[in-house]
Amino acid sequence: MSSFKQRMDEARGLVKIDLVLRNAKLVNVFSGEIHKTDIGIHQGNFVGIGKFEYAEKELDLCGNYVVPGLIDGHVHIESSLLCPEEFCSLLLSHGVTTAVVDPHEIANVFGSKGICYILDSVEDLPFNTFVALPSCVPATDLETSGARLGAKDLYEFIADPKVIGLGEVMDFLGVIQAKPDIVEKLELPVSFFDGHAPGISPQDLNAYYLAGIHTEHECSTVEEVRERLRRGFHVMLREGSAAKNLLDLLPAVTPKNAGQCLLVTDDRHPIDLIREGSIDHMVRVAIQAGMDPIQVIQMATINAARAINLPRLGAVAPGYQADFVLLNDLNKFDIEEVYWRGVRQSKRGERPRFQRICNKELTGSVHLGSWSRTKLRVLANNQRDMTAQVWVIGVQEHSLITSALVRKLPVIDGLVQTDQTQGIAKLAVLERHHETGNVGVGFVEGLGLKKGAIASTVAHDSHNLVVVGMSDEEMNLAILTCVEMGGGLCLVDGDQVIGKLSLSIAGLMSDQEAEVVAKTLGELHERAHNLGISETVDPFMTLAFLSLPVIPELKLTDLGLVDVEHFQLIKTVRLSKQNPIYSI
Repeated sequence: MSSFKQRMDEARGLVKIDLVLRNAKLVNVFSGEIHKTDIGIHQGNFVGIGKFEYAEKELDLCGNYVVPGLIDGHVHIESSLLCPEEFCSLLLSHGVTTAVVDPHEIANVFGSKGICYILDSVEDLPFNTFVALPSCVPATDLETSGARLGAKDLYEFIADPKVIGLGEVMDFLGVIQAKPDIVEKLELPVSFFDGHAPGISPQDLNAYYLAGIHTEHECSTVEEVRERLRRGFHVMLREGSAAKNLLDLLPAVTPKNAGQCLLVTDDRHPIDLIREGSIDHMVRVAIQAGMDPIQVIQMATINAARAINLPRLGAVAPGYQADFVLLNDLNKFDIEEVYWRGVRQSKRGERPRFQRICNKELTGSVHLGSWSRTKLRVLANNQRDMTAQVWVIGVQEHSLITSALVRKLPVIDGLVQTDQTQGIAKLAVLERHHETGNVGVGFVEGLGLKKGAIASTVAHDSHNLVVVGMSDEEMNLAILTCVEMGGGLCLVDGDQVIGKLSLSIAGLMSDQEAEVVAKTLGELHERAHNLGISETVDPFMTLAFLSLPVIPELKLTDLGLVDVEHFQLIKTVRLSKQNPIYSI
């Protein structure tokens, strides 16, 4: 019998297949209905719905719901602080069977070696990992990254079947101005180009879309969603650990435009992954907010597959890969079991365990060169001044966007000080890749820090060492502790290190199990709150984004303060007649 005839007979229920799911309530993402049916599976794929009498194995679902495996359309593994094996294991336990990952973070530290590490780590896992090649390494010329990747470097990965797209193109000015290096990347033979254009004007969106970039995850307002939907974009509604935009954006989603919307997490910490989940958490939040469950599930499955061009994923239908989730309560989205290619990978309360790859080449990534605490000092314009007018980065709750503020700070012995009464701490970013000695210093308001210091080698996008504190002495101790660990997170109170988490892989990820990382991180959060950090603020995730110079308004890199709107450096944190206030 020909293979074609064999497939026809399998689909018609005439020959024996591997598995039949009996008495299922199928959430059909094509027809938008729930209907009772049996479901046939053979050699890892669905052969159809209907009647299948002959099977090696039968599974009576007793009326449980069958939902396609969930898809996270845009996520950075590194932001979980977990190695890829632990990350994929956690996602499987939460019903996510497919993730499109952008190894942008590790590539900014180790370049092509970092991308290879991600691809090697996920190669044999029972999970669909697709890679969108990082488009902006470095993200801008306003910071120093560990590597630089051009179109030729990225082309070396095109032959890998897991590589399907170009990751978030953050240099939207480079796109609309047709900068040659960006154009070369947009000519790579991949199936989709991912967007990242917060603050872009509606008119410039036309050019951005015309360049081939058809997805966007940086919307923070309903109007931004509508402007993108009107031009044909697939809008990614995001709910990460720092940026929580889902509830704000749901009012923009209607039955008429929901097909253009999908769900993504972008950046999510292990505590949130373990306690709440991933895309499944977003599904629950949307349903609780009053959205139709079937519509939400479509956004979490087939809409994502279509937006990112993942054929044969995201649905329970003939020829689709047999990735699915079993539920006993649709509205609560309570997951009983998770299957990948027809094989159960996880059941309630458990997750699969994968062997972790250890790559020694990706350790020891913190190199400050000659370091002196004096580099943290901010000199007043005049030794006799009692106060100094300075730029201050204003943190906004649950947002990556910051404000550009001007504040007066006290001056002692010619040095500008932090000010607890105003809630203003000192912030510094130290270049850690090439021993350049670059240090950017500024001030930040809104973290709530009252004493101590917090340091991290997770600092988007170039992942230099970022530290915030109320005194130079505490900041210095936190810096030296991060160097000693070879990268990681650290808390200091006075002359004591009160908590730390080693991130030995590129200074971004731990080689420990997810539960261990989450427990340690939870303890760090508690101690950070004891230092005054607001309980509504994720201390390390928020800190990590204060050095991201592609999201408005004011950020700090190793080269100095960045006016994001105008893509230019502000030479000094102090203000004077020689340093007028920019129109931010």
